[in-house]
Amino acid sequence: MLAENFMRIALYTEYRRGTSGLVRAETEGELRRWEVPVRVGLRFGASVPADRQATDRAQVASYLARLSRITGHPIALDDNDPNFLIHVVSEDERIALGPRLRAALPGLAPSDIAGVTNLPSTTYCVVYAVSEGSSGAYTRAFAVVRAEHPDLLRLSCLHEEIAQALGLPNDSPRARPSIFNDDEEFALLTDHDELLLRILYSRELRPGMTADEAQPIVYSLARRLLGGNS
Repeated sequence: MLAENFMRIALYTEYRRGTSGLVRAETEGELRRWEVPVRVGLRFGASVPADRQATDRAQVASYLARLSRITGHPIALDDNDPNFLIHVVSEDERIALGPRLRAALPGLAPSDIAGVTNLPSTTYCVVYAVSEGSSGAYTRAFAVVRAEHPDLLRLSCLHEEIAQALGLPNDSPRARPSIFNDDEEFALLTDHDELLLRILYSRELRPGMTADEAQPIVYSLARRLLGGNS
C-alpha cells in the first residue's frame, strides 16, 4: 500500500492546465523534486500580529528541520535569498499579491495568478512549484496561507503545502494516515508521509522519471522501508 500511495501522490497531479488556467482533473505526470537546496522565505502581511508571526516562524523552522532530516536534502528558512516564498496574509493582502507572484514565478500564466488573487473561500491555501524546462527538478515555489485561519488549520496548511511543494502534489483517498487525503482527518505530517518523502528523495530515483520508470524502484524502496512489505 505504501508504494501504491506513493505512485498516486507523487506521479499524478490534482490538476491539469486548461485554456482558462488549472482545472481539477487527475493527470499522470512525472517525478518532481528539488535538486537544489530549498530556501524558504516567510512573508507576513501587516495584518498578522507579531506574536503570531513569531509562533508561525518557529513552527515552520522546526518543520523544515524535520523535513531535511527525513529527506536528507537541505531545507531551511532563508529570508535573504529564498527560492520558496510563503505568504501568510489576510483576504485584502492576498488580493494584492499578483505583482509579487509574477516576480517570484515569472513564467506563471495570468490565469494561475488569478487563481491566487481570486482564491475561492472553500480553498484554505495554495502552492505553486515550478521546474525549468522538462527536467522535473523544482527550482522555485510560492505558497499562500490565509492568515485568518485558526492556529491548527494554519499549521495544517503549512505542513501540507510545504510537503506538496517538495514533490508530492496529489491526494489519494486510500492514503492513511496521511495529510495527502482530502478527508482532512489528519492535520499534520504523519509517519506514513515521512516514508513517502524518504522514497521521493532516494538517490535511486531521479526527477523527470515517468510512472513506468519509477514503479519498480518505488516498490523495491517501499519493501525495504517496511521490512519486506510494500
